[in-house]
Amino acid sequence: MRPGVAAAAWLATTGAAAALLPLVQGGGWLVQAGLLLAVLTGTGMVARRLAAPAPVVVAAQVVVSLLMLTVATVPQYAVGGLLPGPEAFGRFGELLSAGTEDIGHYVAPAPMTDGIRLMLLGGVLLIGLLVDVLAVSFGSAAVAGLPLLALYSIAAGVNQEDAAWPYFLVAAAGYLALLLAEGRERLGRWGRYFSGPGPARAPGYGAPGGYGRPPAAAVPARAAGPRLRAGGRIGALTLVAAVLAPALLPAMGSGLLDLEGGGSGSGSGGSGTISTVNPVVALQDQLNQPRNQEVLTYRTDGEAAGMYLRLVALDEFTGSEWRSSRWFENEIPPAPWAVPGLAPEVTARDVTTVIEASPDYAQTSLPVPYPAVSVVTDGPWRFDRGSQTLVSDSGRLTTQGRSWTVTHRQVEPTAEQLALAPAAPPNLASYYTQVPRDLPEVVARMAEEVTAGAADDHARAVALQDWFARDGGFRYNTSVSSGSGSEAIAAFLEDREGFCVHFAFTMAAMARTLGIPAQVAVGFTPGDRQVDGSYRVGLHNAHAWPELYFEGVGWTRFEPTPGQGTIPGYTRPDAERPDPAQPDPERPDAAEPERPEASPTPTGPEECDPVREAAACESEAPAAAGGSGGGPSVGPWLWGAAALAAVLALVGGPPLWRARVRARRLAPGAGAGAAWQELSDSAWDLGLAPLASETPRRTAARITAVLSLEAPARDAVHRLAQGVERELYAPAGAGGAGGPDDGPARDVRTALAGLRAGVGRWTRLRALLLPRSAVRVSHRLAERRLRAARRLRDLRTAFPGKTRKA
Repeated sequence: MRPGVAAAAWLATTGAAAALLPLVQGGGWLVQAGLLLAVLTGTGMVARRLAAPAPVVVAAQVVVSLLMLTVATVPQYAVGGLLPGPEAFGRFGELLSAGTEDIGHYVAPAPMTDGIRLMLLGGVLLIGLLVDVLAVSFGSAAVAGLPLLALYSIAAGVNQEDAAWPYFLVAAAGYLALLLAEGRERLGRWGRYFSGPGPARAPGYGAPGGYGRPPAAAVPARAAGPRLRAGGRIGALTLVAAVLAPALLPAMGSGLLDLEGGGSGSGSGGSGTISTVNPVVALQDQLNQPRNQEVLTYRTDGEAAGMYLRLVALDEFTGSEWRSSRWFENEIPPAPWAVPGLAPEVTARDVTTVIEASPDYAQTSLPVPYPAVSVVTDGPWRFDRGSQTLVSDSGRLTTQGRSWTVTHRQVEPTAEQLALAPAAPPNLASYYTQVPRDLPEVVARMAEEVTAGAADDHARAVALQDWFARDGGFRYNTSVSSGSGSEAIAAFLEDREGFCVHFAFTMAAMARTLGIPAQVAVGFTPGDRQVDGSYRVGLHNAHAWPELYFEGVGWTRFEPTPGQGTIPGYTRPDAERPDPAQPDPERPDAAEPERPEASPTPTGPEECDPVREAAACESEAPAAAGGSGGGPSVGPWLWGAAALAAVLALVGGPPLWRARVRARRLAPGAGAGAAWQELSDSAWDLGLAPLASETPRRTAARITAVLSLEAPARDAVHRLAQGVERELYAPAGAGGAGGPDDGPARDVRTALAGLRAGVGRWTRLRALLLPRSAVRVSHRLAERRLRAARRLRDLRTAFPGKTRKA
């Protein structure tokens, strides 16, 4: 039964689930999850109280968990609002799919969507079931820590907050409580604890007028005391040390002993300052960081999809590397800045974006959307004409904690405009098509093969992009060496495995061999949309992409890296281009098109959108075919009533049975034996289990000593013991201490008042709602089945022919 271990398992699971609080907005779901876990734990306790086998206990918990999850998430799709049917399971699938998309779309803290809520409640229930089975059914509280660790690890791995120690403390304390509860239960079974010379004594034992020596299990609460207190102190000190050690040790971060202040270093590891001189070298390290540490946030009044933030443009390919020519100008030109190659007939609108850098992100170049025509910020910045942004030559002037406002153009060329673009100016074309003399021949040859049949430069660029992203069999892998020279490009074409720098450098080099001006841009993809409308850019958004020049449009982005960023609309066939009236599946931040305020009433259930609220669907859909309409179906109500009755019987059955038995035993004339049985079962309900080997007098001595009864209750217990002995062994007609009618019943009530006064409130409540003695119901049912089987066997023996004929 082990109710203490079961309660500790509930506490440990709830504590571990609390680590998920920073991942979603609001904490109401944790209260609901705690209630669902409590029902799951209570179901297991009731099933074990009824001596059900472990598989039956687990099956009951699974069924109850499914019913609770249905009621909490999709009641409108369930039969009677409780029993899950095909519609409910179908809705479960839809919510799980939506929750997966929401997790991939939002960053912490994510809004509490229906899909995320289902995943949270279902996941916590699953972990709670595993913990309960391992800790209670199999008695392995230590092993039960594995699912708890899995739950906490998921939260800790996603949570980007530094102040995560309170959640660790709560989760670890819950697990420690589970271990201590199991230890208490085991020590209680082992027996008494002797603290010095001679046995520890309980009140009433060994004294004049005492009632004999107590059995070994008479003081289970005291048996575990010293050991458990020591174990609790050790666990508490361990938790304190685990929390304080990272703050005290300077090697683990900027803590109390880090007197030099916040440290900085190259790369992006840990929680220190992200300071990189060469963004190309740091890009691979940023992508491989386990935490997607925030570097930028921004707000824009334009479309964020496809709005890459360019940090630097690499225009020079030396054969050993791609690098920037650093065309810096001391004077920032007046706004608006000129945009190379952009013609008036190409659609372009001005957009304002406000960008703010994290205090830990120190870079000497301002990431901005391209093409920027104005950047407003404080400080003596210089203008980088090649990258169209502001830069600094001083390490003291960085982006760290700084904000800047960018006015930029959102250029929206069409595929036709790119296909009909005239040739680039000769000086620009000659510079941006240069390739090193030692460039492997495979680069040009492969470019010719991939673009064979393409009619113009735009078609050639699209063919290259599609070959890298889809048709060429390339795989994305951030563990490949990030070389950018000719040999690295040849190896990439041979192995067909790499990450964004390989795809960008190789496509740009192949485009140059075809006579298309090309360069490589390094920066960030648009990031993730937040609930407040802003966007968050993290280390994992670091990216490199090729830009090809088309006269009249200017530098144009392409996306050859499979599964990364967004594919520009001007590179898709007409059939694949997004409808402006529909959300773009490539854009995680695309909003759903607005619905008209009024819509015609649907003519059948099939026209009701299953994603909409169930109430709206039910109000719009007419009666199902085959029904007369005009009233609700009776079937769901019957199913719901039956399920509610089953739950009420499961929860209220034991207390009602116990009250009925008590009334029968204490009825006038029931006798001392029935009264003694009621006293024994009442003590059992309060935690003192009966021992079949004890005599009534020995049992009375144990009850009065362990529960420390006052004189009136103690005397009543002994009178009941004497009465039942007299009834069993004395001549007929000998009554109890209080008369044959109401004396034993009055003594039982006096004793029960003393028993209840000697225990805590929760023990009394548990005895009322979950009486241990209710297990006698299963015993009696087993006896009745045995008697029925015996009668049937005797009947077959007496009438063999008739029973076989029947």
